[in-house]
Amino acid sequence: MKPNSSQLRAEFARALPFDAEVMICRGRDMLGLSTDHFADQPVRSEIVRFVSVLSKRPRSVPDAPMSFPSSGEWLLKILARDNRFVFGVYRRHMKVIGYLGSFDRLFGVPVTTRNWNTITAIAKVLREGAS
Repeated sequence: MKPNSSQLRAEFARALPFDAEVMICRGRDMLGLSTDHFADQPVRSEIVRFVSVLSKRPRSVPDAPMSFPSSGEWLLKILARDNRFVFGVYRRHMKVIGYLGSFDRLFGVPVTTRNWNTITAIAKVLREGAS
């Protein structure tokens, strides 16, 4: 019998020697992610595209787009949300770590963030495995 995501999450948590929030996404959800959210964003080496994964659907969500800090030159922008996925860009700056760290509070659920390059690499492996 194939384990469901709750069982799998519990098994991972038991196997780890430390407390961790385990995020599990379906492959089809990862394959369905679109670059459209980044369409109006410049492609430059100092700007990083990212996707944050929410552990579950939040009860309420802030309006997007949103910039941090709220005034002056932006360091991080939330561009859009699609179900449990939050799309954004940030500039390479130490203060960005603090903004990303505030996402759990902002969305009211645990959040993990990955570079868009990591997401596309995972999608590539999933597509190759399906063929």
